[in-house]
Amino acid sequence: MELYIERMKLTPKKINWFLLLKLPSAWFCGVRLNYINHTKSLASVRFKWINQNPFKSMYFAVQAMAAELTTGALVMQSIQNENKNISMLVAENKAEFVKKATGKIQFECTDGKALNDAMQLCINQKEGATFWMKSEGKNEANEVVSIFYFKWTLKVKS
Repeated sequence: MELYIERMKLTPKKINWFLLLKLPSAWFCGVRLNYINHTKSLASVRFKWINQNPFKSMYFAVQAMAAELTTGALVMQSIQNENKNISMLVAENKAEFVKKATGKIQFECTDGKALNDAMQLCINQKEGATFWMKSEGKNEANEVVSIFYFKWTLKVKS
């Protein structure tokens, strides 16, 4: 997987192809990356039959996939920009569910600065770095439906 990531320039279109090839459950549930730059990323998913729960809203795991994509895409991009052999792994996650998720839900992560600080620590000290990233999901009325926190670990491989 890491060699494939290193070769491609990370754009929403290419990351969405990556989803189809490497994370098909996210792709088939409708998770899509819409935007990415060095500080933030946006992903969306629309409530539909394939991603529903018995309570007529979006299944929590589908929301988690979209939220993780916003954080993970930033991490992959940062690793690519450093051009070093660095492993990435989610060590822990937490979630808050505020409102039923129906309609189109957009997740946003704006923790690029925290990521870049952790990346520099990891590279400069040649030790693993651990840090939290937050992704907030909002519905079409711009109301928060869920908030996810992902604890990422980075480590320079020798």
